[in-house]
Amino acid sequence: MITDPVAVLVVLAAVVFTAVQLERRYRPFRSLSAALVGILLGMLLSNLGIIPGESPTYQFLVGPGVSVGIVLILLSVDLRTVISAGPRMLGGFGIGAAGTAVGAVVGGLTWSGLVGPESWKLSGQFAGTYTGGGVNFAALGEAFDTSSDLFTAGIAADVIITALWMAVCLSAPVALSWLGGGDRAPAASPATSPAPAEESAQFDHSIERTLYASRRPVQLADVAAMVVIGIGTVWASGRLGELVPQLPEVLWLTTIALLLAQVPAVRGLAGSAVVGNYLVLLFLASNGARSVVAKIFEVGPGVFYFAATVVAIHGLVIFGLGRLARLELGELAVASQACIGGPASAMALASARGYTARILPGVAVGLLGYALGNYWGYLIGRMMQGVLGG
Repeated sequence: MITDPVAVLVVLAAVVFTAVQLERRYRPFRSLSAALVGILLGMLLSNLGIIPGESPTYQFLVGPGVSVGIVLILLSVDLRTVISAGPRMLGGFGIGAAGTAVGAVVGGLTWSGLVGPESWKLSGQFAGTYTGGGVNFAALGEAFDTSSDLFTAGIAADVIITALWMAVCLSAPVALSWLGGGDRAPAASPATSPAPAEESAQFDHSIERTLYASRRPVQLADVAAMVVIGIGTVWASGRLGELVPQLPEVLWLTTIALLLAQVPAVRGLAGSAVVGNYLVLLFLASNGARSVVAKIFEVGPGVFYFAATVVAIHGLVIFGLGRLARLELGELAVASQACIGGPASAMALASARGYTARILPGVAVGLLGYALGNYWGYLIGRMMQGVLGG
């Protein structure tokens, strides 16, 4: 088994490289996204005993590593672009976030007997992670001081459920269309419908603006500014969390990064989202490595049932209420992935299903999930603490 922390980091870097290459080259992996492929590869390596389930490398990535990644990704969030997502995609995302909240509450009430006194923490963490992706799970786990065994069991359950839900969202528009409603893009007039070349340009532009490529070449000055802002924000949020303990560090981190992102010079830094995404992919690969499946059985299957309950109720709410609100099945599938897997998953699903016009709106609401998930999860977690005790 590889145990040296530097060697473990090299393995995780190789996992991320492999996941990115598979996503780029092969359509099935593109539909899963590099994030999910990296988690699964990390999980495979640790469960085969090639790398350990615990390592100082993982502790670094789950702490300052992912925190800096979150900051750099949030620096790309122009809150005005959320409006460009349109009321339909925003509506779908809002319904999905509400469904996640209901699922987190029901899951906590249903499975607290199996999970134990920390059930309220999982309610908050699952509410956060299923309103914007796995990064929020780690941030809220640190805020709630979730025990190591429960944290890793939660990650293992999340990996399995997230993979299954991606498959559901890929097939749901077709399967549900048999019941009526069809699976088509929103109608547009001939005068406003983009030509194929324009759709392709929109697709490329959406990627340039987000997680995979920079709008312009990255300069040394960009990297220097990213280091100062990223590390400085992590430090400042930690100090503010100590001075105002009523608000945890993760909320300060999110708030400071979002405020800085509204400054054009900061938001214009080349490559911030790309570097942030890379750090998040390393973190997610380490999450996979920490997800030794045996942890689920050690802690108990209640954690798996908990995660499954949250996502199942989310799905019933978003596809049920979404259809009543006359939202398209494709829009709902992309919005659901923005909630469950974050912007990368929303982009991957929209691309895999050919929803070219929905890629940029999906990324916009996915980034919104990154921004709001920590607030949402913290609120629900504390509410469930009052209900369940602990």
